[in-house]
Amino acid sequence: MSTSERLNQEMKEAMRAKEEGKLRLSVIRMIKSAAKYLEIEKGAPLSEEEWLQVISRELKQRRDVLPEYEKNDRKEMAETIQAEIHILMDYLPRQLEDEEIIAIIQDAIRETGAKGPKDMGKVMGKISAATKGKADGRRVSELVKEALASLED
Repeated sequence: MSTSERLNQEMKEAMRAKEEGKLRLSVIRMIKSAAKYLEIEKGAPLSEEEWLQVISRELKQRRDVLPEYEKNDRKEMAETIQAEIHILMDYLPRQLEDEEIIAIIQDAIRETGAKGPKDMGKVMGKISAATKGKADGRRVSELVKEALASLED
């Protein structure tokens, strides 16, 4: 089942669930709205990969604002954002664990012959396809920096 079909199906279920499905319905509508904008801009239906990009972008936006809500003691909003993050994660492929990301990074370092932090662009370019939609880009970047910094020592 495609992401689009799954969203349509789960939107109907959330509508039937009334109050219990309110947040999920809101998140699904938000995803579909963002996808529609991209579809109009593109002038064609979205591919499965583009659907995942839309969901990833929405997830990133929420992860970016969550610390602000927590820092400013907006507990209720932070809980809502956290719940939205959890719902968005349901629509993405299984996320890679740090150990899996590190293994991909080590392979990329060997293949590119990276010697230190100045080679970050080469390594990131090599691993981006393997981690796209399966890992938080910020976390991947942090792990690459750590791995390349350890090469300099």
